[in-house]
Amino acid sequence: MLMGEKINLRLTIICAAAASVGLSMAFISIFKFLLLLCGLTVLFKAWRLSSIKIPPVLLGKATPIAIMLVLAAFAISLAWTIAPIDQAFGSLAKYAKLLIIIFIMCLIRSRREALLAAAWFAGSQLFLVLGAWALYLGIPIPWASSKMAMTEYAVFSTYLDQGIMSAVFALLCWHLRSLVPGRYGPGLAIGVGVLSLGSVLFVLSGRSGHLVAIAGLSLAIMWELPKRFRVLVVTLPFLLAALLFATSEKVRERLTVVQSEVQAYSSTAQSNTSSGLRLMMWRYASIMIEQHPARGLGSGSWTTEYNRLQHADNPSFENIQPMGNPHQEYLLWGLQLGIGGILLFLGLMLSILRDSLRMADKYRRALQTCLAGLAVACLFNSSLYDALIGDFFCMTLGLLLALGANYKPKVLSAQVSRVSPA
Repeated sequence: MLMGEKINLRLTIICAAAASVGLSMAFISIFKFLLLLCGLTVLFKAWRLSSIKIPPVLLGKATPIAIMLVLAAFAISLAWTIAPIDQAFGSLAKYAKLLIIIFIMCLIRSRREALLAAAWFAGSQLFLVLGAWALYLGIPIPWASSKMAMTEYAVFSTYLDQGIMSAVFALLCWHLRSLVPGRYGPGLAIGVGVLSLGSVLFVLSGRSGHLVAIAGLSLAIMWELPKRFRVLVVTLPFLLAALLFATSEKVRERLTVVQSEVQAYSSTAQSNTSSGLRLMMWRYASIMIEQHPARGLGSGSWTTEYNRLQHADNPSFENIQPMGNPHQEYLLWGLQLGIGGILLFLGLMLSILRDSLRMADKYRRALQTCLAGLAVACLFNSSLYDALIGDFFCMTLGLLLALGANYKPKVLSAQVSRVSPA
């Protein structure tokens, strides 16, 4: 009975943590802490029993190794960082959320547990999608805590974060539709996916969410095409973008704004717009990498160096707030760890890609779609460094890796049962 209670507590924490990434930052922080505490407790008990060994689910996996190398690199960079020590450790702590992936993989011990955690995750994401539609239709929801709730229809965070999350969730509904039980389960999953995708393309204004949706839809269409036609995937993103530009006012409006903002920055260096600010930050981040290509400026160094470079150009510049970022994950790793940092980030994503190749098709496609979403989002935001959206990606990747690792083909199970002694 005691063992049963421990299992229930562990599973409760896993499911609550999976659900929290569709809620407010307060819930995410609480259950992320409990998840990490649960994982460390399991490791400590194994150490006390002198039974520490690599969990079977991690055997042969490249992702956990890549994550530990990433955290080690950021920890080592504390030796030369130019950032104040609190900001340097704060940046390292932000990347420690990658441990969520490892702990989810270790703590989930069966296919049933993986499916249960995925169900709680899906329920929370659906709750988020329905909230956005309710706000759009003028239905007040008292739990909407975002400052953008009444203007941009974001429920808990920003339209940028919610758009990316809902785009990824919509595509996961398609790829994993067969996991929903019942005669109408797959159809229900597709319906939820369409509802979620509709919120991204017609309700929310986040351009990153639009691009993630286009990338994910392109992959989904490619996988459904006969192999001889898959070369068309090169043109799919452009065709989808053109179609959405013609049919979605939100997409058309935001793409037009991007064009005008980029033109304004190119001609007058105007950086008081969203696109202009990003272009300016990317330019300074590139300068930092060019000046320190070997080892970068260390963990958490962006704000310190950005303020210094800005003051050199404009003595009246007002310092930006600590713990900022250049709104581009690749450049952020490069300025902190040098060119090797960019390669390390690419290596992390390639490790996840490698692990996906050993999975059944639906899990492989779901994981690769999520990974593609992360890769696209990180081109325009620091989507792994940032809170909430970074937690969403880590939790989603961890759940998909756990689902794929705990999948046992029915044919194989039947064969094992036939050869097993009576």
